[in-house]
Amino acid sequence: MFVDRTKIIIKSGKGGDGHSSFRREKYVPAGGPDGGDGGKGGDLIFQVDDGLNTLVDFRHKRKFAAQDGEPGGKRRCSGKSGEDLILRVPEGTIVKDASSGRVIADMSRENRRQVILTGGRGGLGNQNFATSTMQAPQYAQPGKPAKELEVQLELKVIADVGLVGYPNVGKSTLLSRVSNAKPKIANYHFTTLNPNLGVVELGEGKGFIMADIPGLIEGASEGVGLGHEFLRHIERTRFLIHVVDAAGIEGRDPVEDVYQIVDELSAYNKEMGQLPKVIAANKVDLIYDESENDNLKRLKEEFEPKGTKVFPISGVTGNGIKELLYYTADQLEKIDLEPVTFPQEYFPDEELVYENLPYTVTVEDGVYVVEGPKIERMLGFTNLESEKGFAFFQRFLKTTGILDDLEEAGIQEGDTVKMYGLSFEYLK
Repeated sequence: MFVDRTKIIIKSGKGGDGHSSFRREKYVPAGGPDGGDGGKGGDLIFQVDDGLNTLVDFRHKRKFAAQDGEPGGKRRCSGKSGEDLILRVPEGTIVKDASSGRVIADMSRENRRQVILTGGRGGLGNQNFATSTMQAPQYAQPGKPAKELEVQLELKVIADVGLVGYPNVGKSTLLSRVSNAKPKIANYHFTTLNPNLGVVELGEGKGFIMADIPGLIEGASEGVGLGHEFLRHIERTRFLIHVVDAAGIEGRDPVEDVYQIVDELSAYNKEMGQLPKVIAANKVDLIYDESENDNLKRLKEEFEPKGTKVFPISGVTGNGIKELLYYTADQLEKIDLEPVTFPQEYFPDEELVYENLPYTVTVEDGVYVVEGPKIERMLGFTNLESEKGFAFFQRFLKTTGILDDLEEAGIQEGDTVKMYGLSFEYLK
């Protein structure tokens, strides 16, 4: 079963509690504190597995948790750290915060392994709190809590070239003929219900990865049919082959089909509608009387003056396919496009720490004062002098809603914002 979207709940391990105990030995009447430290909780890690091409492993199990750290023991014995939990996913998986939709990780290209939630730090045993004035501390530190988050997993295929077109125009047949892919092929709509990937080898070091994207229909960008389920798989491609039925055996107009597909792509994502493309006019083997079928002529006259080349091909006989593939490979070499990756927008280890802490926004003599445990704790752990620290500070203000609250309070550009002795000029 092909699964390309699912929600799961992930949790790191809790840190083990520190231990409170005292040395008890014969002839040692006043043994000092010897409580050991708790172990660190396990991390929750995502890792790419090249042997996977679906998220089906997450369909029937929804909760995943790393191991808690063990508590410390007597005689200065530290607790064992919890084992990390590694969740293996196919390349191209996007990990998002389920509530906000912001990207946590894009498991593609060089990003093969990423820690999503770090385990809680182990608590210190009472041996760490002995001083010259307090030689018998009873206190041991509890372990830091685990972090828990619901995430959305989305698989967006990794391919250089995407085959797009209406159902039953021959995309699967073309892919099976030119690559190692073996899609199911039959003469009815929506035969392909999941993307198929194939490697096209042209020799002399030339080649590319091609994806057969399931057939689109009008309204796909609005979620009609299985539109959204299919469109996400085109987002990473760098070049499109529009496959149309040049024979018109089902009464469709191939020229109109190309425009409608472009419209659907643009409505879903403007950049997708502007991707470079070529048109594969398929099923020319079914054109028996060219004088009665001017679809090829119409396609060439309509699109080639606009820079989109038209190739008559037959997925059944193979005619014209070689020329189409070599042209596609040449175009890929000319395209100066970076591989499509999705930058991280949500930082669980930073944002979950402050999620449930309160804050207030007040106005005093024209100065906007932001206070509360959330702000105090953030400033205590952030170095605003560093570029990374200041970038986190800006994200913190935006993602926690503080900027929205300042706007609601009437702040204007140039006004002063004060946070625990620090003053900032507000800039939109």
